[in-house]
This record gives sequence, structure tokens and C-alpha cells, in this order.
Amino acid sequence: MAVHAHPDDESSKGAATTARYASQGVEVLVVTCTGGERGSILNPHYGQAPATLEDMARVRRQEMAEAAEALGVSQHWLGFVDSGLPEGDPLPPLPDGCFATVPLEEATIPLVELVRSFRPHVMTTYDPTGGYPHPDHIMCHRVAAEAFAAAGSIERYRGHGEPWQPLKLYYNHDFSLNRIQTVHEAVVAAGLESPFGEWVSSRAMREIPEREVTTRIACADWFPARDAALVAHATQIDPKGFFFAIPRDLEAEVWPVEEYELAESHVPVQLPEDDLFAGIHPEDDRPAVRGAAG
Repeated sequence: MAVHAHPDDESSKGAATTARYASQGVEVLVVTCTGGERGSILNPHYGQAPATLEDMARVRRQEMAEAAEALGVSQHWLGFVDSGLPEGDPLPPLPDGCFATVPLEEATIPLVELVRSFRPHVMTTYDPTGGYPHPDHIMCHRVAAEAFAAAGSIERYRGHGEPWQPLKLYYNHDFSLNRIQTVHEAVVAAGLESPFGEWVSSRAMREIPEREVTTRIACADWFPARDAALVAHATQIDPKGFFFAIPRDLEAEVWPVEEYELAESHVPVQLPEDDLFAGIHPEDDRPAVRGAAG
């Protein structure tokens, strides 16, 4: 179960991993917390923007369906409203009723119900920073972490399904500085223009600490599926833009993986890993119900 904030996040974060596991017979469910209603049109070639939030939500639902088909995964909407990315100094208040303003327990109920019905062994989401400071990404982390912690308890979220405890929780690390620097240097060495020059400099100047990488999933064979999913999000992704600026043969050579941080595990692990299901065995197909102290 891959928990994301908006439609398109599933295609830019861990997409090749989900496509790989789906192609190998794993049941993969992408969970999208919001409808992406307040997303800006980021593709300059898109054309006229949808006139209303409702129109944008309809467009993005269709994009999401096409992306899920490209990845070979199932997808579920949690049903919350996009908070938008606040801009200005001081920042404006968040819109009433948006995802980031919903009380944590209330926002977690539909995800707990989904965990208990889908019964995943592995969950992925963002680290506590959200990956970047969008309020929905931060809230997505909080909700996913709460659901992972609570779904297996018989005392918590009573009346919202039979308890089920996922066994491993991972954070996506698709835009690590290590990855950006490695690819940037390879592009420059090949005599090409890198789209990452300013990004490398700015992130290094801000001295953003790199989070631990515990798990690297080889998935270059599924880059085409990832790219097809990205293109499906036509409001957000320019097929001639940032995400497609690196020659795919070069990318597959120097960075054929997607990276994760193992945040929690209920099974013994040996790090580093090359499989999100490492340590999970067939006999682990059980609810692992915990009591109040569990």
C-alpha cells in the first residue's frame, strides 16, 4: 500500500517500484489522500485550465485512472480536499475543511478502514517532513504513520474493521541529494546540459540533512511504466520538461534504483535491503492483533 497526498505523487515517487511488484503478481494499492483540486497547471503545453475546483478534480481523477493503468496498480481515493500550497509572507491560512486542517484521528479513520480491508504487509509514504513542506504531504505522513501504528490494535478505531497490522513501513527517498548529484555528474560528464545544477547548489547551500537509506529497489526495467504514468498527469507533467530531461539509458546505467528508508518493522530485518518484503514470510499472513498495550 503506497499512501500519497495528491494524484501524480504516485508517479513521481516510487512508481517504478510499484510497477515492478505489480508485474510480479503482488497486489499493489495506491492510496490518494486528496483530489488534487488546488493543484496548479504545471504543464505549459496543457491548454485552458479547468474553471472550477470541481472541474479540476474530475480532470485529475481521469489522469489518475490512466496513471494507475500504466503502472498496473489499483487505486483508492480517501476523499479529502487538496489544501493547496500556501504562498506569501506571511503565509495565508489554509482553506476551511481542507485535508491539512482535519483532526488527525478523523483523517485517519478511512485509511485505517482501508488497511484493515486490504490487509497490506508493507506500507510506503513520506518522511515526517513530507519530502517537501507542502501541508498535504506532511499530513499524509501523519495519517499513514498513525494508521500503521493503530490498525492492528483491538482498542483503537473500534467499529472500523477487523484489526490488521502491516509489518513494515517505509519512507520514499526519490529526490535525495545523493541521487540528484550522481545523475547530475553523469549528465555533465556525458557533455549534456543537466537540469539539476541549480538544485544541487541550492540544496547543498541549505545543508539539508540526508535521511538514512536502508533499501534500494532495482527497477530500471519499469522506468517506461513510470514515464507513462507521469505523462498521464497532463495537468502537472510536461513531457518535454524536468522529469524527462535525463536520457533514460544514462539514468538506467547510473541510478537504476528507487530508495527507501525503513521506518518501522514488526519482522526481523538485515540492512541494507533490496526488497521491501525482505523478512516477510508466508506464515506472516495474519492480523497480528495487539491489545491496548500493544
